[in-house]
Amino acid sequence: MNIGFDNEKYLQMQSAHIRERIAQFDNKLYLEFGGKLFDDFHASRVLPGFRPDSKMRMLMQLSDQAEIVIVISAEDIEKNKVRGDLGITYDVDVMRLMSIFKDHGLYVGSVVITKYSGQQSAALFKNKLEKLGIKVYNHYPIEGYPSNIPHIVSDEGYGKNDYIETSRPLIVVTAPGPGSGKMAVCLSQLYHEHKRGICAGYAKFETFPIWNIPLKHPVNLAYEAATADLNDINMIDPFHLEAYGKTTVNYNRDVEIFPVLNAMFERIYGKSPYKSPTDMGVNMAGNCICDDEACKEASNQEIIRRYYDSRRRALAGACSDEEVYKIEMLMNQAGITVHDRPVVDAAMKRAEETGAPAAAMELHDGRMVTGKTSDLLGACAALLLNALKELAGIPHDRPVISPAAIEPIQTLKTQYLGSKNPRLHTDEVLIALSVSAASDPNAQKALEQLPNLKGCQAHTSVMVGDVDRKQFMKLSVQATFEAKYENNSVFFPKKGV
Repeated sequence: MNIGFDNEKYLQMQSAHIRERIAQFDNKLYLEFGGKLFDDFHASRVLPGFRPDSKMRMLMQLSDQAEIVIVISAEDIEKNKVRGDLGITYDVDVMRLMSIFKDHGLYVGSVVITKYSGQQSAALFKNKLEKLGIKVYNHYPIEGYPSNIPHIVSDEGYGKNDYIETSRPLIVVTAPGPGSGKMAVCLSQLYHEHKRGICAGYAKFETFPIWNIPLKHPVNLAYEAATADLNDINMIDPFHLEAYGKTTVNYNRDVEIFPVLNAMFERIYGKSPYKSPTDMGVNMAGNCICDDEACKEASNQEIIRRYYDSRRRALAGACSDEEVYKIEMLMNQAGITVHDRPVVDAAMKRAEETGAPAAAMELHDGRMVTGKTSDLLGACAALLLNALKELAGIPHDRPVISPAAIEPIQTLKTQYLGSKNPRLHTDEVLIALSVSAASDPNAQKALEQLPNLKGCQAHTSVMVGDVDRKQFMKLSVQATFEAKYENNSVFFPKKGV
């Protein structure tokens, strides 16, 4: 994939722009940080060249000025809300975030529990953090939020929240996920700071949608696809257009809430510092696209992957059909179909030829590798093995796994673990390959190619089990799956894939 984004330019521009924004206020800026701070793989996929940890690296350039405040909702703690990408609860993720920030030399000042109304689980979590020496503050539900401005911006509204003691010019307000209350925490602090004679500022850092590229640019459409479950919609910022006569892109929630925010700013400051939602943002990513065509192509591929993922989750009952329909509409707007993803046709053709589940992978140089279901291997395992042999320059007909490595695994599965499927899955084939590598140089050569699978595209002709899907994720293979079960079963097939 061609590089489409200048990451070094981004780090320099972004940190400089945030410093400028800090200077606009009383050397105190509350920066609402949306999205993922150090593992933004979506951005790295749609902006080739963007490193997943770019935002973390940018903050590290501001480490002497920055203080992290982590926000979590008491309601999310109470219901054990889980991060879908990591499979961990939000309270556990708070601990993980603190550890990672500290490991990178960033100062974590405190944790704020929002929407606190006496939830026992939230109180226990607060107690746990305080025993670790972490400052914890409570913010409470406010009656009439967000429309009753006079009540909200008063001693009975924001005034009832704990004042968060901070010590640095840049306060980065982040959270495990959306809906945690980051914006409300920032605005509450503006109110408290103003009462103390400090004219602190507020800004928002969201990578997407990118405000200074076209509304229907594939990069922005890919963001809509990524947030289809939230029903976010990109739109022209009408406030910016009216104030400056310039067309910029924002999304519906920020545009809808801006009049309320503006009224809050006016009540706190006497005058709003911003004329539009776009004004509040500090994102410089649009200025660092160096190959627009590369970013368009990468984003179109991301939209197709999101489409397949939504269909997979819809089949499993994990999302609505409306989410699928929305991404189909985005594909129409981008002028693409699933056939624009080469591995799809390759996998489906191989499945038709063999009459059984099959898989395909496109290597970085464009070579296409396929895998079929056999008595020994599932389609995903066969694909993985064939791809490694292709990368290592090993002839297809030369085995790299000895029967002595396969048979004990099959015996363990069928005779001792009760499985009716003797075929090896992807994790098992890698174990067998590792065992064979101890005595077979070809197996060792194949094993050494694992890092070269990172970023390769793959597709399977049927749904696969969690083991194979998660193994693709661990190898950073960007895999999609046809939303159908083998033999039209509503369960995973007895024979396996």
